Amino acid sequence: MSTLITVAPTGAEHAKADVPQLPTTLEELVETARTCEAAGAAMIHLHIRDAEHQPTLDRGYLKAAVDAVRAETDLIIQLSTGGSVHDPLEQRLTVLDAEPDSCSLTCGTTNFGDDVFLNPYGFMSDLYVQAQEREVVPEFELFDLGHVAALARLIDTHGLPFGGIVHVDFVTNVPGGMPGTTAALMAGVGMLPREVTSWAATGIGRAHLPIMAAALSAGGHLRVGMEDNIMYAKGQPVQHNSELVSRAARLATEMQRPPMTTPAAREALGVKRR
Repeated sequence: MSTLITVAPTGAEHAKADVPQLPTTLEELVETARTCEAAGAAMIHLHIRDAEHQPTLDRGYLKAAVDAVRAETDLIIQLSTGGSVHDPLEQRLTVLDAEPDSCSLTCGTTNFGDDVFLNPYGFMSDLYVQAQEREVVPEFELFDLGHVAALARLIDTHGLPFGGIVHVDFVTNVPGGMPGTTAALMAGVGMLPREVTSWAATGIGRAHLPIMAAALSAGGHLRVGMEDNIMYAKGQPVQHNSELVSRAARLATEMQRPPMTTPAAREALGVKRR
């Protein structure tokens, strides 16, 4: 069994002024994508920044990033429909206009530090149906155990997503969400509906390595990147996303679950060639 490694290189939380090595320009994103693909990533989860390095859902910026990464790599391109916690719901529904291979679909509202990451059921349902209609493969982001139940409700209501595959990612250790512990992760895995085909896990901050180890040992896949973790080790900031991808690839290989190739990942996730 191989391991799907997703890289989430930027996110919407870190400021470029605080983390200058964060890839925020189109050129930086394309270089990051190429380097991380060579290091073992098969999918890239993109948040886009504007000319001032601020999070944006502007269609022009999104489409330019999708087209550039698609031209330079064979990575599966997944756009975040979460944007930043301040983006309005109606604008988040326009992300699919940029024609990604995949999109994130968060299965419920969660406290997000001092903010609220809003995902009411109606929004989730609309996004699910739009992804079906546009033949985009969703990845279901689960920040809490209640989100697992919401995923089951979506599948019961609308049937399987495009491609017939149900791939989820547990996002752990967000302040306000499920803790980044093996026990919490395994509780979530144990609750997954039978339609789920594969699952991955993300550990935010200090949970990065423990969750990676837990996921690998339990048959899960991995998401790493500077969106989730800007420290490689204590006192050692991450200088490039490829460092995190390379470490994930080494650990996966040691566990005899080497990184999944991009063609294998496309087949495993039911991704359409665009």
